[in-house]
Amino acid sequence: MVQCHPMEHLSTLDASFLQAEDSDPHVSLAVGAVSIIEGPAPDYDDLVAAFAERAQGIPRCTQIVHTRPFDLAAPEWVDDPHFDIAHHLHRIALPAPGDDAEMFTTIAGIMERRLDRDRPLWECWIIEGLADGRWATLMKIHHCIADGIATAQMLAKLSDDGAGETFAADIRAAQESGPSILGLLRPRLNPLDWMNGAWRATLAAAGAAEHAVVGAAELTARVLTPGQESSLNGPVTGMRRYSAAVVDLAVMKQVSRNFDVTLNDVALAAITNGYRHMLLDRGESPGPHALRTLVPVSMRSAGDFDVTDNRVSAMLPLLPVDEPDPVRQLEIVHRRLSRAKGSGQREGGDAVLAAAGNIPFALSAWAIRLLTRLPQRSVTALATNVPGPRGRQRVLGRKVVEILPIPPIALHLRTGIAMLSYAGRFSFGITADYDSAPDVDALARGIGDGVRCLAELGRAERRTPPDAAGRPVADAP
Repeated sequence: MVQCHPMEHLSTLDASFLQAEDSDPHVSLAVGAVSIIEGPAPDYDDLVAAFAERAQGIPRCTQIVHTRPFDLAAPEWVDDPHFDIAHHLHRIALPAPGDDAEMFTTIAGIMERRLDRDRPLWECWIIEGLADGRWATLMKIHHCIADGIATAQMLAKLSDDGAGETFAADIRAAQESGPSILGLLRPRLNPLDWMNGAWRATLAAAGAAEHAVVGAAELTARVLTPGQESSLNGPVTGMRRYSAAVVDLAVMKQVSRNFDVTLNDVALAAITNGYRHMLLDRGESPGPHALRTLVPVSMRSAGDFDVTDNRVSAMLPLLPVDEPDPVRQLEIVHRRLSRAKGSGQREGGDAVLAAAGNIPFALSAWAIRLLTRLPQRSVTALATNVPGPRGRQRVLGRKVVEILPIPPIALHLRTGIAMLSYAGRFSFGITADYDSAPDVDALARGIGDGVRCLAELGRAERRTPPDAAGRPVADAP
């Protein structure tokens, strides 16, 4: 029996993912995650019963999007009176030998198809036949439902132990007190509530207004400035490729300590290495403006981890693919990310979204559809970091060995990378357009090589004694 939930409206940001999908028939804006699980696989009927029960505890799993004619009001989440778990749970087996190549091909084929908007916007695929007797679940959720953190929380609730402690507690927004500007200005149906929220937002933002304005201006300037012409940017087909690189989280943390940078800096430097070698192998010259990268930033406070929606802003740093030295790449990434954080891009993006949420929905929907139909030439890559569960998860008693994230691609981005930390592993999941990015496996290898290279250089630097000024002395050739 489907539980009844109070009606909720999609925010402007939530609805924008539906509108962006409408703007390109070759795009599916679903996000996903593959959980690789130790064998043997349980009885399929037991899986169906377990997932049917657990889905009832997640409102979005049993709700559909109800839109208004001519976008006169924001779409609403309403209960699906005909909810049937059989429409959402599917079963597939990999052809022998069930290796990564076969699994990645299956993942790409599942993710490239759009979700049916007449039903709740999610699917779960049970994938059998993996090597070593393993099996997997692929959860596919439309981006209008949730951002990375909220999606991870939803997936955790489908495991045996439910949502536990995640790495999301370490992010900046979770450690800050008070709601964001977007949270304060989230649309309200009651005019008095809206006025109160707007007043509180004005007071809360007064001290940081200049900071947010500067950040918003920076983001706008970068979006409007065309980047270097690159094969990474352009129209996409309806087919996808997928690949992944997985490294030890302890190695990533050690590199961050060795070079006094953040874990995200290390990940973006590894991505820089992968893209640099991809472009060189394609015969392209990776210039200083070749890789303007969309880096989503969470604006979700610790108290809102269980709220299912999108609460993100963005930064648009240039990744230094023109720099051949890995350590210099890391230093430049760290400096540029620090500058972007300090410039107010995060707060500026949040303020823009807050303002968009308080104009008539029909106008914002029209503007988003128009903007997403225009070919953009400034951004060439997506790199999003999703904090996953700290502890091991289990599904019907079986241990989840690995979790691989799956990002969507849209807006002329031909590749997208999602990163996810889970237990002691750090995964890079890469979605790419089938025709324009046949070398997606090489990109994954380049990312893994980038982490290993920085780890080796960090160990060598620690072994080298400093000079009289306290600087490490380079090894003699």
